Amino acid sequence: MAGEPTDNSGHRARLRQRLFEGGPDALLDHELIEYLLALAIPRRDTKPLAKALLHEFGGIAGLLTADAEALARVPGMGETSAAALKAAHAAALRLLRSQVAARPVLANRQALLDYLRADMAHHVIERVRVLHLNSKNMLIRDELMNEGSVDEAPVYVREVIRRAIDLGSAAIILVHNHPSGDPSPSRADIEITRAVAEAGKRLNIVVHDHVILGKEGHTSLRAKGLI
Repeated sequence: MAGEPTDNSGHRARLRQRLFEGGPDALLDHELIEYLLALAIPRRDTKPLAKALLHEFGGIAGLLTADAEALARVPGMGETSAAALKAAHAAALRLLRSQVAARPVLANRQALLDYLRADMAHHVIERVRVLHLNSKNMLIRDELMNEGSVDEAPVYVREVIRRAIDLGSAAIILVHNHPSGDPSPSRADIEITRAVAEAGKRLNIVVHDHVILGKEGHTSLRAKGLI
C-alpha cells in the first residue's frame, strides 16, 4: 500500500554501488535525491518523493537551495529529510567556498561564479551580499547584507562602506540575485553600484565588481563597463 514501510535494501545497495564505482555522475538526479532521502527515511520508498521534490522546485539546483520551510511543506517531507537535503547543500557550498578562499579572487573568477551560482541563483527572494577582500584580493569575509522580496532587496551605501571599514577591506565585490531568473541589471542596480564605488574611492576601498545572478546566467557590471 502507498506510504507503507517497504524493504528497498537491494535497490539502495545497487545505487550505492553505482555511486562508489561511477562517481558523482553515476546516478541520475532523482536517484541521488532518492538515496539522500533514504538516509533520513530508511523504511520508505523515497523514489516518488524524490521525483515530486524535483518537479516542485524545478530541478536539483532549485531543490537544494530551497529553504527548510518550503521543503517541509511538500507532502511526505519532515524535518529530518529536509535536514538531509540542506546538509548536502551546505557540504557542496563549503567545498566550493574553499576553492574560492584558496587563491586571489580576481585570479579565480570561475570558482567564484560557481560558488555564487550554487548559493544564490535559485533563491526565490532577492538577497544582497558583499565579498570583502584584502590588499592581495584574498577573501576575508563573505556576508549577507540584506534580503527583501521577490523583486527587491535594499542596499545602503553607508552600511556597505562602514562594514568595509570595520573589516579593513581593501576591496569589495557586490553580489545579488534576481529571482525572476534574468540577471540583466536594472537602472537602480547600476546607480547603487556607482554610488558605492564613489563612496569607496574616497576611502581607498575599491569596488571590483557587482555580480548579478539568476537561473538564466549572470551579469558582471564591470565586464559591461558600467562601473
